Amino acid sequence: MKVSASIRAGTALLLTGLAALASVPSRAAEVASPATGEWNFRALLDGKPIGQHRFSVTLVGSAQGDERRVLSEASFAVKFLGITAYRYRHKATEQWRGECLTALTATTDDDGKPSSVRTEADGDALTIKTASASQSLSGCVMSFAYWNPAIQTQTRLLNAQTGKAETVQVRRIGSGSVDVRGQPVAATRFRITGPAEPIDVWYSAQGEWIGLDSLVGGGRKLSYRLQ
Repeated sequence: MKVSASIRAGTALLLTGLAALASVPSRAAEVASPATGEWNFRALLDGKPIGQHRFSVTLVGSAQGDERRVLSEASFAVKFLGITAYRYRHKATEQWRGECLTALTATTDDDGKPSSVRTEADGDALTIKTASASQSLSGCVMSFAYWNPAIQTQTRLLNAQTGKAETVQVRRIGSGSVDVRGQPVAATRFRITGPAEPIDVWYSAQGEWIGLDSLVGGGRKLSYRLQ
């Protein structure tokens, strides 16, 4: 169905929510510390609500505060003439130590097509397993963790829905404002290129992730806005 196809191309990257193999030294000092807290985003397709994506980031098991647990849950439904034409569900649990992903378990139901991703520690590497493939990533691995400002300096990110490592470029492209809880908030926009379509991620002056925009299949616009 066309409605389904129009957003499937974007969900694999935009909904992981969930880098750090390389960084840009000249910008590293500008990156804020990883956030903790809860985020509840409205998901919009061409400005119309289609669901929510919720995140929770908490400190666990470390006096230094460098270990985090991230819980992520997305639920979308696209309707056409009052009939649900597309459904999407995604759940993920991540463990982090500093800027490095140490464990991941994710399940997805993409309009009736289930998939899963999980990781296993293997010495200094992380083994990524899906139903059809397995790969090992060495060094410090980071996912599409938009909540963590350190994403701004990465060159490779793990896709928590597909289990693939994506080569990316992240750069600041300007400023503007984003509606947050009904009020305009001054924000800086970073663009992630490398995936099929660029992803624009918005951060407040305090470094908090407050919005996201990207074109998906059919030229439609998928957005996240903080509630």
